[in-house]
Amino acid sequence: MNYSELSAAIQTYTENNFPAITLADGSTSSSTAQINRFIQQAEQRIYNTVQFPFLRKNVTGTVTPNNKYLSCPEDFLSSYSLAIFSGSGPYTFLLNKDVNFMREAYPTPTDTGTPKYYALFGPTPDAIYSAELHYYYYPESITTAVTTWLGDNFDTVLLYGSLIEAYTFMKGEADMIGLYEGKYKEALALAKRLGDGLERQDAYRSGQYRQAVT
Repeated sequence: MNYSELSAAIQTYTENNFPAITLADGSTSSSTAQINRFIQQAEQRIYNTVQFPFLRKNVTGTVTPNNKYLSCPEDFLSSYSLAIFSGSGPYTFLLNKDVNFMREAYPTPTDTGTPKYYALFGPTPDAIYSAELHYYYYPESITTAVTTWLGDNFDTVLLYGSLIEAYTFMKGEADMIGLYEGKYKEALALAKRLGDGLERQDAYRSGQYRQAVT
């Protein structure tokens, strides 16, 4: 399902083309802006609920001496792993720790060494290191990309998530919102089965997936 199909489906299901409205501050929100907001809110909810492997990226950077910070990418959602290495040397994966731990373990910022942990680096780097960050990210919204992996592979969860936002905006009847919520949860369960289950295992290591017969 591409953006045009999704937008048309939202209007068809709700029987509402969301005409332009005047907001409290006097500005105008067009039909497209309203529908895009519903879709983007649904995407945010989905991407923060299911960690699809396709949402993973890796970037490299440089850790500098006496600097305990490393900038995050603009589309950063959450970290998967962080490693440092020097030249062609081996990778050293850092352990993710709470900032409180770092402050207590390394109370003096001038204490330097090879980093072992991250939240802030601990200890503060003593030399230049290359860093490789694997992280989960927010992909471009279907409202601007037109087609996305989510729209192509799990359009039901995106559709019903958008309908919940649209019908809430309309102050629709509780039974219809409940219906959309139920459909959304059904679709989300299938998405989680793939993103948090099947795509994190294979038959060789985990055995074939088996569904209990009822």
